[in-house]
Amino acid sequence: MERFRQHDGPTILVAIAIYAAWFCLIRFNALLPWWLIVPIGAYLIAWHFSLQHEAIHSFRGVPAWLRFLIVFPPLGLWFPFALYRNSHSIHHRDHNLTVPGQDTETYYVLRSDWQRMNGLYRALLVFNQTLLGRLTIGPLLRLWTLLRREGARLARGDFSHVRTWIVHAVAVAALLWVCAHYGMRWWQYVLLIAYPGFSLGLLRAFIEHRAASGPSERIASVESNPVFGLLFLYNNLHIAHHLQPTMQWFELPGYYRRNRETLLAANDHFIFRGYAQIARRFFLRPVFHPIHPYL
Repeated sequence: MERFRQHDGPTILVAIAIYAAWFCLIRFNALLPWWLIVPIGAYLIAWHFSLQHEAIHSFRGVPAWLRFLIVFPPLGLWFPFALYRNSHSIHHRDHNLTVPGQDTETYYVLRSDWQRMNGLYRALLVFNQTLLGRLTIGPLLRLWTLLRREGARLARGDFSHVRTWIVHAVAVAALLWVCAHYGMRWWQYVLLIAYPGFSLGLLRAFIEHRAASGPSERIASVESNPVFGLLFLYNNLHIAHHLQPTMQWFELPGYYRRNRETLLAANDHFIFRGYAQIARRFFLRPVFHPIHPYL
C-alpha cells in the first residue's frame, strides 16, 4: 500500500475513473435523459479540472511526459492545460494573492480600473460575487477575461501561445468528433456537460481567497463532505494546500486533521462548514465587493 501511494496509485485510479465514466456517458448518452447527463457530466468535468490541478503540484510518481498526457485531454474544452499550468504557478506566489495584475486568479479589480468600467459591467462583476452569479455567468466572465488577455498578447506581437492554442483546437475537434460519433452534437456537449462542469469547478474557487494583510489570512478552508472532497481532491482545504502545495491530495485530509488548530490560526479562522453554509450566506449576497480594499 505504501508503494501504491508513493507511485500515485490513488491519482491514477481517479484518472481511470474519470475517463472511463466520461466515455460511458458519451457512448450511452442517447439512452440517458438530459437531467441525468448534466449532473454526471458536470461532476466529471470539475473532477478532471481537479486532476489537472493535481498534476501541476504533485502526481510525481510518473514521468513528466506521461503526467502531461494523462491530464491533457480537454474534457472541459475551454483552457489548454499548458497555459493553465503556467497561470496557476503564478497564482501560488502567495505574497501576490488577490492582487489585481499579479494574481492570475483574483476576482478583485483596482479602483482605477473600476472607475473606467461602464455601469453594466460593474453590475455583472458585483453579481459574480454572489454564488448564483458565479455559477451562472461566472464561466462567461472567466472566458471574457481569457479572451482579453490572449488578445492583448497578440496585439503586443507576442505569438508564444499560438502553437498551444492550435494543438488545443485540434484536441477539442477530436473530442467533439468522438461525441458526434455517438450521437451527441457539439452544442449539447457545451450546454449539458462542459458549461455545467466549468460552473461546478468555480464553486470551489468562489470563496477560497479574500483580501487581507497577511498572505495566509487570505486563504480559506471549507470543511466539506467526502463527495465534494473527492470532487475537488481536497483542495477545498485550501490553507493546507497553499502551505503544502506539493502534498498529494490523498494526504491532505490527514495533514489537515493533525494540524487543524495551527492552520486555522494561520488563516485567522477563515473557515466554512461546507458549501451549504456558503450557499445560505452568499447565494444572493456578494461575498465581497470587486474593488480591492487595500490598493
